[in-house]
Amino acid sequence: MAKNLNKASVAGIIIALGIIYGDIGTSPLYVMNAICNGKEINEFLITGALSCIIWTLTLQTTIKYVALTLQADNKGEGGIFSLYALVRRHGKWTVFLAMIGGAALLADGMITPPISVTSAIEGLRNIPYLEHTGTMTIVYIVIAILTVLFFFQQFGTPSIGKAFGPIMLLWFMMLAVLGLHQLSVANDWRIFKALNPYYAIKVLTVYPKGFWILGAVFLCTTGAEALYSDLGHCGRGNIRASWTFVKTCLILNYLGQGAFLLGRNNEVWNSAVKNPFYELMPHWFIFPGIVIATIAAIIASQALISGSFTLISEAMKLNLWPKMKIVYPTVERGQSFIPGINLLLFVGCTAITLYFQRSSGMEAAYGLSITICMIMTSCLFSYYMYIRRVPVGWIVFYLLTYLTIEFSFLWANLVEKFIEGGVVTVVVAGGLFMVMLVWFKSRKIKNRYVEFVRLDNYISVIQELSHDPSIPKYATHLVYLTSANNPKEIEHKILYSILYRKPKRADIYWLVHVDVTDDPYTTEYMVQTIIPNEIIRVEFRLGFRMDHRIQYMFRKVVEEMVLNKEVNVVSRYESLSKNNVMGDFRFIVMEKFLSRDNSLPLWERLMMRGYFILKKFSLSEERGFGLDPSDVTLEKYPIIVSAIPDYNLKRVEE
Repeated sequence: MAKNLNKASVAGIIIALGIIYGDIGTSPLYVMNAICNGKEINEFLITGALSCIIWTLTLQTTIKYVALTLQADNKGEGGIFSLYALVRRHGKWTVFLAMIGGAALLADGMITPPISVTSAIEGLRNIPYLEHTGTMTIVYIVIAILTVLFFFQQFGTPSIGKAFGPIMLLWFMMLAVLGLHQLSVANDWRIFKALNPYYAIKVLTVYPKGFWILGAVFLCTTGAEALYSDLGHCGRGNIRASWTFVKTCLILNYLGQGAFLLGRNNEVWNSAVKNPFYELMPHWFIFPGIVIATIAAIIASQALISGSFTLISEAMKLNLWPKMKIVYPTVERGQSFIPGINLLLFVGCTAITLYFQRSSGMEAAYGLSITICMIMTSCLFSYYMYIRRVPVGWIVFYLLTYLTIEFSFLWANLVEKFIEGGVVTVVVAGGLFMVMLVWFKSRKIKNRYVEFVRLDNYISVIQELSHDPSIPKYATHLVYLTSANNPKEIEHKILYSILYRKPKRADIYWLVHVDVTDDPYTTEYMVQTIIPNEIIRVEFRLGFRMDHRIQYMFRKVVEEMVLNKEVNVVSRYESLSKNNVMGDFRFIVMEKFLSRDNSLPLWERLMMRGYFILKKFSLSEERGFGLDPSDVTLEKYPIIVSAIPDYNLKRVEE
């Protein structure tokens, strides 16, 4: 993909329409409705609000993401964790920006499906005889659609995915046609004042409480982060070409809605009763329009759900999230399914639907989390520019421009929406961030316990053990997973397991190390033969998007070494050796528990307690590394991260 990143094709553009633009493409369903809710319609409000929308799409989506951020590709991949992988070696503090942004993006995945689908289904009220459809009836329909959507995630979306592009093409063409039709009917040239940014500035500074409409305006660009996240699926060239078409269709529809609203001068708008999007449709087209809008909303939801699976998969590889079961329902690259996350999102989406019930209520919670994610992306991208030695003046200009814009959106969202529903977003995103923080910090605390020793000092002892017939043979091949980056070192606990706990005699000792690289799809390995046919180290270098199927990969390495005559894996039992029977392989997995012999500060003690709570819900070590449980021996070791104060015991005589 990286080689063809800048190339665009008709097929690639259509695929990009289906994968990327579901979220931002369905924004006309609710943006103008949210802006006008409870306000008296007049030319000042409508032209100013439309100008804000047009220039938000231009500054945030076109310039920041399409023109600039897409340049920061990690071997063809994008997204906040890909950006973090590009800069993490230069600044360890960047991990906190990545965690905040990742948590906010995942929280957005819980809010996008309910608001998109609810906005579409509420269009039923525009159909004669259905205008009195009850709120709970709509809620039940939405939950039914979400249930089916999440149920089918486990089967993958290869066939459905091929249809996404043409359907979204139809959707955007419908947006453009509806907008153009209304513009021709209204024949009101005042609406084109919105193209002038002067009216955006004027409505924000002069209109009563005008600044706070930014909270609703921001909804028009909430899907912009997806343009960067799906860089690897679509390519930079296809994204840029398709965005030109998408932006044109969106602006035409917004202008059409504005032209319609100008004809409702002095009317106080009630978003619970009417939606300017559906008012653009001729009566005969309302039902087909609702069907197309619902399908587009489902596609938007599908994109967010699939993106959440990818996001968590990357976080697990970067040690920012507990290990969870990952299923690959199809052979297509990037197709993954995480049952735990699917359940979490389904419960979250259902709860949000039941809590808010109306799309107008969900608007309060929507947008706040993605604003935070965009701020984190801006900070990480500015640091990326610094690493690439972009002149400091340009970096400062970029930060001042986009942090001003994004903090304005954040402030408007917090003040205007926090009490109404934004608190839900903060709680959800905050909870997800705490999971990442606990997992990350506890790993740092545990690293204090890991004691590395020089392997050279123990080679002779291990060799003598291997050839000592007085000790029963534990396995022909004994495999340990080591975290030692230095091939000349080994954890003391591994030596303790081999020599002291219960001496484990084997013919060959294998040390396997996994290094997660900053490149997304690296699949490399190195072999270091420390003692031929006795002690061998294998180091895997795997990208942060690769699945860690260590047992399968290890078997492939051994097979290649046998073909190259680098190792003899035949059993050394006399009866088996003469019949050329391969020896058995045994993996030793060390499971840690927190020792009572610890004296930790309160904060660290809370982190470790949180870690072990999360550990109960995460995959075991052997399943996390793709090991067959029948080939694994589990050993428990205490974690002593901070020794308790020594006691001066005094012996006394009776």
